[in-house]
Amino acid sequence: MPTIDGQRVVADLKRLAEFGRYKTGVHRPTYSPVDVESRHWLADKFREAGLDTVIDGIGNVIGRNPRVRRRLLVGSHSETQPYGGWLDGSLGVIYGLELARVFDGDAACVIEVAAWADEEGHYGNYLGSRSFTDALPEEEIDQTRGRDDGTPLREALERAGFAGRPRERVDPSRYIGYLEAHIEQGDTLDTAGLRIGVVETIVGIWNYRVALIGEQNHAGTTRMVRRRDAGVAMVRLATRIHDRFPEIAGPRTVWTIGRMLLEPNAPSVVPGRAEMQVQFRDADIDRLAAIEKALHDLVSEADRAGPCACEIEAIARTEPRPMDPGFQEQIEAAAERHAPGMHMRLPSAAGHDAAVLSYRMPSGMMFIPSLRGISHHWSEDTREEDIMLGAQVFADAAERILRSAR
Repeated sequence: MPTIDGQRVVADLKRLAEFGRYKTGVHRPTYSPVDVESRHWLADKFREAGLDTVIDGIGNVIGRNPRVRRRLLVGSHSETQPYGGWLDGSLGVIYGLELARVFDGDAACVIEVAAWADEEGHYGNYLGSRSFTDALPEEEIDQTRGRDDGTPLREALERAGFAGRPRERVDPSRYIGYLEAHIEQGDTLDTAGLRIGVVETIVGIWNYRVALIGEQNHAGTTRMVRRRDAGVAMVRLATRIHDRFPEIAGPRTVWTIGRMLLEPNAPSVVPGRAEMQVQFRDADIDRLAAIEKALHDLVSEADRAGPCACEIEAIARTEPRPMDPGFQEQIEAAAERHAPGMHMRLPSAAGHDAAVLSYRMPSGMMFIPSLRGISHHWSEDTREEDIMLGAQVFADAAERILRSAR
């Protein structure tokens, strides 16, 4: 059984967190100077672990093992959400680095490591893993712009020094599969007092843009009775959504109206247009479809009732992705060895690169607890003892997967 160096894992995570440090978290957007600097640091660490390493044309850091046996690919993303946490994504990358070290002399256990680019969607969700799996066409790169300032992706890649480099592509015959470790980002493990989560399914995530078109007018001279206030119409529709969805939802269904816009967004003007983005998530495709139908029905009802016109547009969706049953069994066996009775199976309520990789090879995920279920915030944290235990369970699971595939 491999023995990881838990103190080294924690030290590497803390060092990686220095790239973009913000309070107790990290601000490291994709292709920002600190993100680029961190990717070069990771590349150096991968090389020290004996991996032939490149940073490719989309910013992925890929550490390849020169041995000829089939490999287990391990990784996660390394950029962060704005003013986000120090473990989201980084945990899985550093776990992969540690596995490359501890298996370096084992001819039967061959590890390769990836730090994917832009899982967080600063330019487009899962850019790095989609590029690696041939699911990111050049035309999309041409058209993609940053979500915050509209910077063209091509320009961002040029500034980062990645433009013109070849994009690494997957050869499925090279790999036994893909394994990813992550903080849970929810409170299920922490609330239950458990230490390891075995991911069964990664939820589907469906996103819609809803626009309400009224009439822009003077806030003082337009009588209430004749207003077509798009802002009021948006708030009323949002309330109907929150009232209707619980009738359809399952125990783990979630929905969010995370963005609202008003035009012209001025204090003395009745808004003529309003827009909101509605996102919902579930591991059950039929339930997602039922919620989608309810949303369309609510928009149609609001459009008929007036006084504002309503439009709806699907802007992005991912389907629920089950993780490989055999990988789940091996993670569970490793968890029972090192944390008997302190583990559970659960769905991932967040999206992950493992969902993308699962279209090309068997994939699995393991969680460790997030304190108070907080993530995508600088106060995100996990106990060091859980980080170290998770690394040992992860290494044991990887060995079990590799040896069972011989």
